[in-house]
Amino acid sequence: MEELAKAAGIPVRTLRFYRERRLLPQPRRDGRIAWYSESHLARLQTIAALLERGHTLGGIAELITAWENGRTLNGVAELLGLGGTLAAPWSDETPVVLTPEELADYFGDDASPENLTAALEIGYISVAGGSALHTSRRLLDVSAALVREGVPLAAVLAAGKEVRGHVDAIAELFTQVVKTHVLGPLDDVPPEQAQRISDAMQRLRPLAKDIVDAEMSLAMERRVRIEIDAWLRRQAAAQEPAAEPPPARPSDVPQ
Repeated sequence: MEELAKAAGIPVRTLRFYRERRLLPQPRRDGRIAWYSESHLARLQTIAALLERGHTLGGIAELITAWENGRTLNGVAELLGLGGTLAAPWSDETPVVLTPEELADYFGDDASPENLTAALEIGYISVAGGSALHTSRRLLDVSAALVREGVPLAAVLAAGKEVRGHVDAIAELFTQVVKTHVLGPLDDVPPEQAQRISDAMQRLRPLAKDIVDAEMSLAMERRVRIEIDAWLRRQAAAQEPAAEPPPARPSDVPQ
């Protein structure tokens, strides 16, 4: 205990007090000897950092208890005053419960076991009992509209799988930019700054959507223009008159 207190830079009596308050896990016992480890030192350093940021020992004890009891990230964030911000969904998607008959109404013969398996793998739907839960009303409606336009559902799902990978990469990029330049390290947030983070998150939600929407619109414009230009060139080439053969030379005229 003395060695641990010295390494943490605190008096032994403070360490005993932390033990009594159950802020430290129990040491490993070997007979009459109590062995403390690097994890105990890390816990003491965390307690010191939280105290410096204005947390009380009671509040720290709540956080530690929540963490040790397996409370979710949002539960711990709630204790820090960030629960509503972190728990709020970024999307406005509405799940839809569908019976097999309703799936058939949406996709007809394309509602096959193979396509159902593909949709499960992507995460578009989950199955509970005799019904399917689609994760998004908008994705469901768009998929059905594409099928009505003649795109096979298998192709829609394959494209959706690729899109998922691209948007995950976009989300990662945007998250890192915001974390680095706006929020800063979230493990170093004093309680009085919780409202600042909450306000920033609220402002950033629509910005992320606007960036993706604007870039997607511009990308589609560029892509469609390329396709149209290529089609026009093909049409122009098809309408050019065939070149007339060169006039015959005298030596080519049969005698």
